[in-house]
Amino acid sequence: MRHLAILSGTFFLAALSAAAQAETIGGLAFSDATRHSTAMTPSDAYTIVGEEDLMALSPMNADGSVRAIVEIPTGTSAKWEVSKDDPRAVYWEFRNDAPRIVDYLGYPGNYGSIPGTALPKELGGDGDPLDIIILGQAAPRGEIVDVRVIGVLKMLDGGEQDDKLIGVLTADSPFAHIESMAQLDAEFPGVSQIVDLWFANYKGPDGGMEGLGFEEADVARTVLEAAASNFEASR
Repeated sequence: MRHLAILSGTFFLAALSAAAQAETIGGLAFSDATRHSTAMTPSDAYTIVGEEDLMALSPMNADGSVRAIVEIPTGTSAKWEVSKDDPRAVYWEFRNDAPRIVDYLGYPGNYGSIPGTALPKELGGDGDPLDIIILGQAAPRGEIVDVRVIGVLKMLDGGEQDDKLIGVLTADSPFAHIESMAQLDAEFPGVSQIVDLWFANYKGPDGGMEGLGFEEADVARTVLEAAASNFEASR
């Protein structure tokens, strides 16, 4: 009888575990398992909020590194972004009345934006903060991380310029010492090709994405400085 009781308890716990795993948020299993910054608090399943105005942060540190806000941690596919209505918040973007999920492999790096930047279309941007893909292990959503910008991926999205800065975490990462795309390719063969292929294909075969190759860190820095200057001028 004792063995039967133990088996019954085991099956009960297994059933509870299966039921818990069956529950999803926004139709994406385990989406609630992704960590968020300790400086932010969930207000619901689709929004985290902190005390700081993220867009008011300076884009650059005194040592030349760049601040970036992690919106989508490495390996995940839920499309979160800093809110335009409340810059203290990061939220799960909705499209067609449903939370947006990238229907592809998870992001190959931490994806986010650089505060205090805005690049208008006449300078090759879309008027929003600069996008950046940050090579390295997953960082918590909403975390502000220090990044070294090493290049830029030139892209077209539906015929319009949609470039992505390429950066590396400056600490506690295998990529922390990388300073250029050339060095990345020499020491980590295939990584830049993975990033290029991912962005060219993540919207599907008819998604309108077209890769135009990489530029080095000096070009990326010029784009960053122009976006920071434009943001300051528009305030």
